[in-house]
Amino acid sequence: MLSTRRDVLPPAYVHELELLQTQVSPEPWSVIEPAIIERMGRPLSDVFSRIDATPLAAASVAQVHEATLLDGTDVIVKVQRPKALNQVNQDLDIILRLASWLNKTTVWGQDLGIEKLAKGFANSLEEELDYRIELGNMRAIEDSLRRSGKFSVTVPHSYPEFSSERLLIMDKLPGRPVSSAGKILAELSDKERKGLATTLLGATLEQIITDGVFHADLHSGNIFIMPDGGLGLLDFGAVGRLDPGTQTALGLMLYSIDQNDSAGATDSIIELLGRPENLDDRAVERAVGELLTRYGGGSQSYDGQKLFDDLFNLVLAHRFSVPAPISAAFRALASVEGALLVIDPTFDVVAVARNEGNRLMRSKLKSTKITDELQRRAMQILPMIDRMPRRINKITEDLEQGRFSMNMRVLENPSDRRFLTSLFQQLIVAVLAGAAVLGSIMLITSEEGPLLTEGIHLYAFFGFVLLFGGFVLSMRSLMLVFKRGVDG
Repeated sequence: MLSTRRDVLPPAYVHELELLQTQVSPEPWSVIEPAIIERMGRPLSDVFSRIDATPLAAASVAQVHEATLLDGTDVIVKVQRPKALNQVNQDLDIILRLASWLNKTTVWGQDLGIEKLAKGFANSLEEELDYRIELGNMRAIEDSLRRSGKFSVTVPHSYPEFSSERLLIMDKLPGRPVSSAGKILAELSDKERKGLATTLLGATLEQIITDGVFHADLHSGNIFIMPDGGLGLLDFGAVGRLDPGTQTALGLMLYSIDQNDSAGATDSIIELLGRPENLDDRAVERAVGELLTRYGGGSQSYDGQKLFDDLFNLVLAHRFSVPAPISAAFRALASVEGALLVIDPTFDVVAVARNEGNRLMRSKLKSTKITDELQRRAMQILPMIDRMPRRINKITEDLEQGRFSMNMRVLENPSDRRFLTSLFQQLIVAVLAGAAVLGSIMLITSEEGPLLTEGIHLYAFFGFVLLFGGFVLSMRSLMLVFKRGVDG
């Protein structure tokens, strides 16, 4: 993720992190060959007429080898490193422990729901390690792009009969990945580079807003520039899924941004992220309006880092949490932005995203789709309408005969429970402090009991110890008073 964010890290760090995508030191063929045989469940000669022992590329979890099937088809063999699963599980354990600690010790961690984000990331990564899931993801994205028909984007054909949980065989894509296509890009005109970037962003938004199934890891190593001028996508282990309501909310947010509608954009953000406790809607609308004015008017050049900082600060300032599916969508858009700026450094991501969001929402809001949506909603409320006369009749009968009653759950709101809990804690500490002080005075003034040392009675010693405890409890009680005053 960080390797795609040139606006967050210095170039030297980004370059080193990019090596983890395709240029990690590979496992030797003596380790990989038996792994492929074991995972296919048959000898190599039963499937391939040729397989290259030198990997085409090696990433941190898997490496790929070129091969040719017995029918002459050139394919790519993606094999997971034998030790990768154990290493990833250890890393995920570290991430989940850190997230749990941040959730307990920081306000921003609690507000963002960082523990849930980490669990969502862990679940996504565990899916990436199962190549059977990746096979299904490839088909879903391929179907999505085929239905759209607007973008020249290719997904490689896969061979499930030869693949398994840790092995994936698919057609070889011609061309070069964006991360190593500098020479190809340099030969393209500015118009062609902008066209490629527009196609990539449009296809990504189409997947997110229209289909709800999208490639969530579009870094430069997973995007190919094809010889025919189109694009190809690889590595479908990380795929996000959004429900129809979330798709619509995301589309309406982009549409509202394009229309400079701060109220509509605010409503969409609340729909996406949920409503935090004691949210000031008007303050959020003003903050969103400032962002629209700053980045939407065309008076200022696009600054990805500043926009990212401002959006993150808005989420933190108003204590929004980020659900895991929304996090996956934001992750996809953030990673694809890095690839877009490699393809075309002058590409205006915000402007094109606004235009594409407008187009997609206008497409979703065609009259036929509105009619279908209204019919669907009407079918949902028909059972309620059917039961309404009976319920109204029961209410009027209860009122007439004096049987009408209302039930209320006291202290249902968590803030009310926290308030009462705080009061009881303060009361208990104050009572204990008072009892400790009174008891200590009685023990200190008592002249009875055995002597601990010459002139010091044992009861008096216990009294001084109890007096110290009472002092500590008194300070605790005062701290609760002042803390409650500050929080209020």
